[in-house]
Amino acid sequence: MENTSNTAASPQETKPPKRRRTALWIGIVVLVLVAWVAWHLMHRPATRRGAQPQIVSVAKVTYGEMPVTITSLGTVTPEATVTVLPQLSGYLTQVGYQEGQDVKQGQFLAQIDPRQYEISKEQAQAQLAKDRAALAQAKADLARYTQLHEQKSIAEQTFVDQQFTVAQDEAAVKADLANIKQYELDLTYCRITAPVSGRVGLRLVDPGNYVTATSTTGIAVITSIKPTTVEFTVAQNALPAVMKRYRTGEPLAVTAYSSDNREQLATGTLYAVSNQMATATGTVTLRARFANDDEVLFPQEFVNVKLLVDTMQHAVLVPTPAVQSGAPGDFVYVVTPQNTASLRKVTIGPSDGKHTVITAGLKADETVVTDGMDRLSDGAHIALPSTASGASAASSTEASTERHGGHRGAPASGASAASGPSAQ
Repeated sequence: MENTSNTAASPQETKPPKRRRTALWIGIVVLVLVAWVAWHLMHRPATRRGAQPQIVSVAKVTYGEMPVTITSLGTVTPEATVTVLPQLSGYLTQVGYQEGQDVKQGQFLAQIDPRQYEISKEQAQAQLAKDRAALAQAKADLARYTQLHEQKSIAEQTFVDQQFTVAQDEAAVKADLANIKQYELDLTYCRITAPVSGRVGLRLVDPGNYVTATSTTGIAVITSIKPTTVEFTVAQNALPAVMKRYRTGEPLAVTAYSSDNREQLATGTLYAVSNQMATATGTVTLRARFANDDEVLFPQEFVNVKLLVDTMQHAVLVPTPAVQSGAPGDFVYVVTPQNTASLRKVTIGPSDGKHTVITAGLKADETVVTDGMDRLSDGAHIALPSTASGASAASSTEASTERHGGHRGAPASGASAASGPSAQ
């Protein structure tokens, strides 16, 4: 019984030593691999790395002129817009203009049937002849009554009544003359002419229609095209500077631009300032006159207006993109002799979009960063695009030399070095 139990336990006792030997060999292999990797990491060629400079664009700070302008939204307002209304009633028999035609003051536009007014004039002329005859008879009777009155041959009342009759007939003649003038004026109104020079719009009434003096539609609308004006508003804070120049009598230049502000349309001068401030908006309305010979300004068109108030002389100018705004306020990055960026706070003045005036914080001949400021910070190293290209070429040359051990890569290195200065 004892021999049987010893023989059965021996196979199980041999398994643990085999497992330990396998784990030992695996551990040795892992140690060898770790040692090999560590040796290669320690003995690989050292690569020189450093902080790469930020590539930026720069520009010089200069002196120059800067126009001080006020920008506003304006409306092209014609000097005259006239709706031609009939001044009497009648049938429209003729239209003497074409739609969109330029007309002169006094030019024929339309004709109203004049026949009824001609008849009325003839009736008034006939009445005038009748009253003149009655007046002549009354005067002759008055002459006889005067002689008889002097001879005491007629009653005093008869003489006085005849004087009143002559006066009445004279008044009737004057009334007839006035009626004739009225009908002559009506005949003039039958022929409708242009009250002002300008351009006629679309036809509002066709021939054959009956028009009346109470019509509000009108026969036509005439709008003056040249010269024309532009109305725009100025904030109350900017008004004192405008009025200071306006009172001197010097013309203030006003430039009109298209609604998208891309094209300059015309140049004129300021000629009128409203007499009241709009309390709801805190603005005052100004009007500028433009010759508009090329008719580029269209009535009621919206335009962008720039009013030249003054011109700054010998101002410090920087490209507008160089000016940044942030926690420090308005600032620029100035390029130092060590090719680093120095953050400097500045005080800005007027701007024309392309350049901005710096009233404090910069002086001419300094260099500022204009592009590439997204990741720039105070004291960061910077490089121009051409310098960065040369540095990249030199870096690739060094890397090639290290990879090839400085032997087979030598000719390539010389070529790269030769190309580096030419790029710069």
